[in-house]
Amino acid sequence: MSFELSIPFAQYTRAFADTFTMVGISGAIAFFVGIPVAVLLNVTTPGGFLASPRLNRAVGSVVNSFRATPFIVLMVALIPLTRLITGTSIGVWAAIVPLSISATPFFARIAEVSLREVDPGLVEAAQAMGCKKWEIVRHVYLPEALPGIIGGFTITLVALISSSAMAGAVGAGGLGDLAIRYGYQRFDTEVMVIVIAVLIVLVTSVQAAGDYYVRWLRNR
Repeated sequence: MSFELSIPFAQYTRAFADTFTMVGISGAIAFFVGIPVAVLLNVTTPGGFLASPRLNRAVGSVVNSFRATPFIVLMVALIPLTRLITGTSIGVWAAIVPLSISATPFFARIAEVSLREVDPGLVEAAQAMGCKKWEIVRHVYLPEALPGIIGGFTITLVALISSSAMAGAVGAGGLGDLAIRYGYQRFDTEVMVIVIAVLIVLVTSVQAAGDYYVRWLRNR
């Protein structure tokens, strides 16, 4: 007795690849842009070695504005920008634009919290030794905050997986698109169950890998 899927297996693998692409690229952008933003927010805060309350408030306001906007609303609002960058408002590459813009401030705030937890005594010791400001960031702030930053990035990736599935509702592709077009619109329970199972496995794997790396960093 053979079991046949209601849709070809190739569609699942293509949808998974699309989701992996969206999450991977937007996650990388959020990581490499979010960390400098977090550092800027941390060092310009009152009491920081580059204290600038006005700049801190300005950057913080922009970050908070994007964080306060629900992803689905942000995705629609950014359609003109998405078209300008990618030439289209649907598909995997179009979804990467709002995903990146949504994830970057989210991750920046988490990374900022980790940077704030660095022992001020270490910073003062580095300053007393004559370290330059960029050296303090590179050799004190980032290494000491790295476990927290990685933990925050893991949370960001999990949120991106959720957002990428939500983006499928407006034609972004990926597992969310598969669940909407076949599982919901065609009332195909099999597709819905498989997509949910894959998403659960994906989120669990990302969280487990992130937790393992954080433990390794703290115990090395």
